[in-house]
Amino acid sequence: MAYQSWVFRSNQASYDLKLKPVPDIPESRIPPDCVLIRVRAIALNYRDIIAWKNLAGRHVDGRVPASDGAGEIVACGANVRQWKAGDRVAGCFFQTWQTEPFEMRHHKNDLGGTLNGMLQEFICLPETGIVRIPSHLDFEQAATLPCAALTAWYSLVCRGNLQSGQKVLCLGTGGVSIFALQIARAMDCEVIITSSDTDKLQRAKQLGAIHTINYRELPQWSSEVMRHTDERGVDHVVEVGGPGTLEQSMKSVAAGGHIALIGVLTGFGAPATSLFPLLARNIRLNGIYVGPRDQFVQMNAFMEREQLVPVIDRVYEMPEAPDAFEYLSSGKHFGKVVIRI
Repeated sequence: MAYQSWVFRSNQASYDLKLKPVPDIPESRIPPDCVLIRVRAIALNYRDIIAWKNLAGRHVDGRVPASDGAGEIVACGANVRQWKAGDRVAGCFFQTWQTEPFEMRHHKNDLGGTLNGMLQEFICLPETGIVRIPSHLDFEQAATLPCAALTAWYSLVCRGNLQSGQKVLCLGTGGVSIFALQIARAMDCEVIITSSDTDKLQRAKQLGAIHTINYRELPQWSSEVMRHTDERGVDHVVEVGGPGTLEQSMKSVAAGGHIALIGVLTGFGAPATSLFPLLARNIRLNGIYVGPRDQFVQMNAFMEREQLVPVIDRVYEMPEAPDAFEYLSSGKHFGKVVIRI
């Protein structure tokens, strides 16, 4: 069963994407506790751009990109009992993180980072490193769930204890923020969202955002958040920017509120601002790096019950993978960028 795979190849400063053939994985050699998956679609995350451009100095030469993918099982190892051929599944970002609490050892078991990722036609994964995908979603939609959707869910519902009627601020209109918008609206919460693009803000309104803020027009956008909340602030901030946006996020959150610190879109440096507002407002600041498998299962049940459908901006074919990386890097996307395999 020969197949193809995209891999990172080191150049002078970063990495190129190269398509390469992969040796056979005969069914007789599948490890006893693993399943062989025919990958049907993968979704990209900003993390893939970080690796591709070598923004964090991580060695990924020869590694298959992409933590997020979905497909169907074509064969099972001798000891597998909970899965069968034909089951529709998605891989878990951290293959070993089954439930709370998080342990640092899981960083050595992340798809598309330490381990080969999903941007290949076939992948062999442990039976505990996959979940069943919601029945109402196709493979392209389900491929978007392992990182962005689970991050939004884990941030708001698990660590944030999101309650109906609360106010949520989402920064930007990328994958995590749009999933956070959808989850919050499904739980009857009010959502404020930011973007520098008027058309994206209008699309966010169509998804249920109550208020929108153009941060390019209003660099001190926390004042607008406070105005929309009668000077109280929001209960939750989905903070995907990092050091460049944390000051405004701290000024936007209500006393006793919650900031989910998720992304590094503005870089890896230290915030150039005082952290005193965290103390003064008794804010909970949670560092978020995706979530465990049991929460992935719970999120999928929620999505199926609410019939939530991921927002996909563009779908590329497998030979077009470099174009998909370029498009995500441009920041023009709204929601997720997917590659069909």
